[in-house]
Amino acid sequence: MYMTVKEAAKKWNISERRVRALCSEGKIFGAFKEGRVWEIPVEARKPEDGRFKSSSNLIEQALKKKEELASRRPLTAGELERLNQDFIVEYTYNSNAIEGNTLTLRETDLVLRGLTIDKKPLKDHLEAVGHKEAFDFICELVKDNEPICERVIKQVHYLVLADKREDRGVYRRLPVRIMGARHIPVQPYLISPSMEKLIGDYNKSEENIVSKLARFHIEFEAIHPFIDGNGRAGRLLVNLELMKEGFPPIDIKYTDRIAYYNAFDEYHVKGDLSAMENLFAKYIIERLDYYLGILGD
Repeated sequence: MYMTVKEAAKKWNISERRVRALCSEGKIFGAFKEGRVWEIPVEARKPEDGRFKSSSNLIEQALKKKEELASRRPLTAGELERLNQDFIVEYTYNSNAIEGNTLTLRETDLVLRGLTIDKKPLKDHLEAVGHKEAFDFICELVKDNEPICERVIKQVHYLVLADKREDRGVYRRLPVRIMGARHIPVQPYLISPSMEKLIGDYNKSEENIVSKLARFHIEFEAIHPFIDGNGRAGRLLVNLELMKEGFPPIDIKYTDRIAYYNAFDEYHVKGDLSAMENLFAKYIIERLDYYLGILGD
């Protein structure tokens, strides 16, 4: 069920203009625009007001909310499946849009239902279907508590890169540059040892899960092991590890792509991990609030 902007404004005691802004910024999970009207899930919680600025405070808040969720009645398998079904459309849209896919949110939903969008490239259709299949696959890996390894990473990538069959699940053989990035990916002959070290460092790390994954994600994208599909595969791997730790999956919004790109540069130029930590923690908190809202206060 959904509520209007007016109903959300009254419920949260903020202006309708503020609600529309929050929707446009992707800060209300599950909200979508139908024509010129925003539809907002009735379970959605009012976004945080920004009082928690530092990454340590955000991470602490995320960890506490996870404990709060664990203390509530567990979600049934059916409930989790329904939540993931609702999540996958927006997640697929955003993750693909960040990489240049032209399907709208509504078009992504239709493609995942088996329909074809006129005048949209076949590549965009294949990317949507491939991303959903990859997400379904990591959900199965979560059930088995599958440890992250090169085999799993290549399997995820194989599903993601549905439009380039010869490159699926295969490390690149060419040097590449990432347009606009402040970091040059490693040479092809260094990919395999770099990935082995990355996975080893991740598994040995004693950092909290948010910091571990922020570092892992940046380093994975820095290696850029595949010729294409690194961003989508990397974000799926983040969700694989989050869900294994009992967190809900997160969806980095297309509208936040500049902040997302800047977080990579902050790390590579200044050695500062906090921008990516903040981004991850913010999304984790939003998703936990959504789950908590469903279970009731």
